[in-house]
Amino acid sequence: MSIRNICLLGHGGEGKTSLAESILFTTGGADRLGKVADGNTVCDFDPEEIRRKITISATPVPADFGGCKINLIDTPGYFDFSGEVLQGLRVADTAVVVASAKSGVGVGAEKGWKNSAGKSRFIYVSKVDEENANFFGTYESLREKFGISVCPVVIPASKGDKVTGVINIVTNKAYTVTGGKAAEMPIPADMAGTVEELLEVLRENVAETDEGLMEKFFGGEPFTPEEFTKGIKSGVLSGSVTPVFCGCAMNGLGTAQLLQGVVDYAPSPSEKDDEKLADGKPFKQDPAGTPVLFVFKTLIDQFGKISFFKVVSGSVKAGTVLQNARTGQQEKLGTLSVTKGKKSTEAAELKCGDIGAVSKLADTKTGDTLGGAALKGINFPEPCYALAFAPKVKGGEEKIATGLTRMSDEDLTFIVKNDAEVRQFIVTGQGDIHLDVLCQKLKSRYGVDVETEAPRVAYREKVRKKATGVEGKHKKQSGGHGQFGLVIMNFEPYDGDEVIFEETVVGGSVPKQYFPAVEKGLRECVGRGVLAGYPVVGLKATLTEGKYHDVDSSEMAFKLATRAAYKAGLPLASPVLLEPVGALKVFIPDEYMGDIIGDLNKRRGRVMGMNPAEGGGQAVEAEVPMAEMNTYAIDLRSMTQGRGSFSLKFERYEEAPPNVQEKVIKETKLLEEEEE
Repeated sequence: MSIRNICLLGHGGEGKTSLAESILFTTGGADRLGKVADGNTVCDFDPEEIRRKITISATPVPADFGGCKINLIDTPGYFDFSGEVLQGLRVADTAVVVASAKSGVGVGAEKGWKNSAGKSRFIYVSKVDEENANFFGTYESLREKFGISVCPVVIPASKGDKVTGVINIVTNKAYTVTGGKAAEMPIPADMAGTVEELLEVLRENVAETDEGLMEKFFGGEPFTPEEFTKGIKSGVLSGSVTPVFCGCAMNGLGTAQLLQGVVDYAPSPSEKDDEKLADGKPFKQDPAGTPVLFVFKTLIDQFGKISFFKVVSGSVKAGTVLQNARTGQQEKLGTLSVTKGKKSTEAAELKCGDIGAVSKLADTKTGDTLGGAALKGINFPEPCYALAFAPKVKGGEEKIATGLTRMSDEDLTFIVKNDAEVRQFIVTGQGDIHLDVLCQKLKSRYGVDVETEAPRVAYREKVRKKATGVEGKHKKQSGGHGQFGLVIMNFEPYDGDEVIFEETVVGGSVPKQYFPAVEKGLRECVGRGVLAGYPVVGLKATLTEGKYHDVDSSEMAFKLATRAAYKAGLPLASPVLLEPVGALKVFIPDEYMGDIIGDLNKRRGRVMGMNPAEGGGQAVEAEVPMAEMNTYAIDLRSMTQGRGSFSLKFERYEEAPPNVQEKVIKETKLLEEEEE
């Protein structure tokens, strides 16, 4: 059986999951046509997907059409789950970019096109029969945005304002849907000119795939259906032809024509053969070769861990033992299966190019290769939106940590940090919806209710001038031996982040054996500044003299005396708050430049430069206080309709403006009062 691996891409709400459902129903892979609104589709089976009525996870499902196995992967359209899109694309040979005839070419379609660079591509225009749909306007926008490789194969047939079927301009046949099955119909007479015009566009694209076809094109000779098929397939493989299909998933219109196009024009895994090793060298997908699997997705359910893989070389059966290229450990494959949503069917053998699943692999993660050769992994997006997670009921911290650790096996697009400095459990993901889904899964899977808040900023404190002759004394008499220690110290700024301790004691006013105690007392103190309790940096403290008692002095007494000097001296040394500043790079289309610059100014940012970005648009470089950037992932998405992206790295600490310092100090005091 031949195989095609396709991945559905596009904006949320454009009809990807409905198209997947239509494909399953048309091919007999499902006995009913599920609907997203009803929460009964095959692909969206996770409780969160059903509740939110959106796709969250990349879901592979198999379909059989004309003796060809089509492994279809439905992916999310919401950008918070872009990691799932990359997982699906990693093992697909052809990307099907879905755009709506009703809303036009959305940002999701643009991103799908960009993310699928290097893959063979189809375009499917959905919802052609809905009110205000405009297939031909959408088609023109597709060519304008994606170039002349975009050419029509299937277009809607209409009578007046009503779409009655679809026309395959290659075969010059029209089809409607009767009783759930495709049936031929006459081509509307008034569409003959449109069909001929679009056929010429297709002929021109196909002609460029072969010298013989080019000669026939310039000679005005028609192409045979076989020549069209060969030329389109060749163009799809090389990227010079991107065929456009259309239809309506809700009634199956155009679905059979899309499937036939996938069989006829999309490359098989061996024809695409674009696998690469981790070092970038090509890897041959050999059906007769040594078995090699690439794990592209991990799912955790009530029964344990399920690893989804593509057979990149050879074939595998249950019991096959393969080496994990990352760990060097041997993994024995248990029962192999092919999944269709939440249902799975046992597979005796999976051959080269096919997609399947196996459970309970001991130490295999998403992105791993089984079979010795380390294949190119998946480059997931950097997490960019952070919230502090806390249990609503005390004592749930361990449940949160355990749950997030387990979920991180299936979702590699968030990171967790238990930040002792700000006393918060920080989770950083792709956006607000992403983190909200994590909260809901913690509740449903692990029984812990979570509340969230913005992460606190890790400020620093620093002195600006020198305070000399500061005395610190600890004296306590309670019968028997007392406690006595007195130090006189200087505190001054130091050019650097370290805290430096020196001593210039002469005459033995403080014996040398107590110097380490003074330094230790100092280092215990600098973890908490005198303004808002943040760590102190760039401080030089010098012990100049002091007093001791032969009987009552001790290391503890001198530590406590140092603490007293610290508390008395730092307020005299003009302390200030330092705020973290990040180096920001924002990648945007040119038309959003004004909005982005204005927004950065509002965030107290300093624009350092603007340069043309690779692939078009602009790259804006700026330095911005980290305290102003917590919601930037969401705000940038809103300002650019999802077209912008950014990276933010900590650069250094700088003195915060007086109004910011005042606000932080006030908020810290309120927080301390609440915690007390």
